[in-house]
Amino acid sequence: MKSSSDLMPGDEALEIRRWRPPTVRAGEELQTVDPAPGSLLTAEQLESLQKAAYDEGFEQGRKAGLKSGHQEALVEGRRQTEALITRFEGLMRMLDTPLEQMDNQVEQELIELVISMVRQLVRREMRTDPEQIIGVVREALSILPVSSRDIRVVLHPDDAALVRKIYELSEKELGWKIVEDPVLARGGCRVITELSQVDATLESRLASLIAPLLGGERDEDFGRNERTPPVARQQP
Repeated sequence: MKSSSDLMPGDEALEIRRWRPPTVRAGEELQTVDPAPGSLLTAEQLESLQKAAYDEGFEQGRKAGLKSGHQEALVEGRRQTEALITRFEGLMRMLDTPLEQMDNQVEQELIELVISMVRQLVRREMRTDPEQIIGVVREALSILPVSSRDIRVVLHPDDAALVRKIYELSEKELGWKIVEDPVLARGGCRVITELSQVDATLESRLASLIAPLLGGERDEDFGRNERTPPVARQQP
């Protein structure tokens, strides 16, 4: 049984004509009938259709690739970002130790600068007010035991002249003898007796001022092993 879709409407059936094969006579050539225009596709049309189909397929593939590539780009970008962060954190960790070393170096340089400034200030003060040597001598003498004998105060020649001028007393009246030593720096002295010695040199006094900055680690560099003011030491 045929379905209604297989039946042709009546208005279209009126236009149907029976096809009859042409009559062929002996000796006649068959005539080639050109197809109606638009019934067959030319080579250019085929090429155009092929190109259109290729372009459409390429565009669809490009969109699909972009979507997929976008996801891949996000993943790759995230991976590269994490790699950069990891590298940066590593560099910062590597810088920790050099920064600590730099802090120690800066601290040491500051200490050296302070030491230099203290020395210059003390020496300038001694040049500005050389009579301070009198106070230094008195302090050194006061440290000696009362029973000390044969006391000698070693001074720089310029300081020795100043002490003689200020006291205006003989060595017998002073009770101690002045000994000049040009190697000794101005502003300090050494007091020597038969049994003891007091180091009140400028270097020793500077060491007492600077030692707190060094934490007592480099007192030996200044010729002292203690951070206290000059004390009387027993002679060997």
